[in-house]
Parts: sequence; structure tokens; C-alpha cells
Amino acid sequence: MAKKTNISISVHDNVERALKQLKKKIEREGVVRDMKRIVYYEPPTQKRRKKLLRAIKQNWIRLSSQGPQ
Repeated sequence: MAKKTNISISVHDNVERALKQLKKKIEREGVVRDMKRIVYYEPPTQKRRKKLLRAIKQNWIRLSSQGPQ
């Protein structure tokens, strides 16, 4: 189940800037990812595979950011 979040952006003069901020906040919150996960059925095997690949990628990024030791 998707978590409920309140995303608010105040618009003063620049509408384009406010849209950029809104898109960035939505991306950070993972709203689109959650919506896609709810809309399309994904078999459990694919869920496990995606989770494993995500963990491998995050681990690789974390190790590469530490640099040579």
C-alpha cells in the first residue's frame, strides 16, 4: 500500500520554477514509482529479482564512492 504524503509548493511569481520543485519533490517521495507498482501486476519472482538488483546496484555505488583503500 502506498504511503500518504502531503506535498506542498508555494507559487509566487515563477510557475515554471514551482513546477520543477514539485516534480523534484514527487520524484524524491517515490510517488510515480508507487503508482506504477500499484497499477501493473508484478509477479513475486520479478519483485525479488528487482529487489536483489537494486541492492547490488546500491552496494556497488556505495563501494565505488568510498574509493580505493
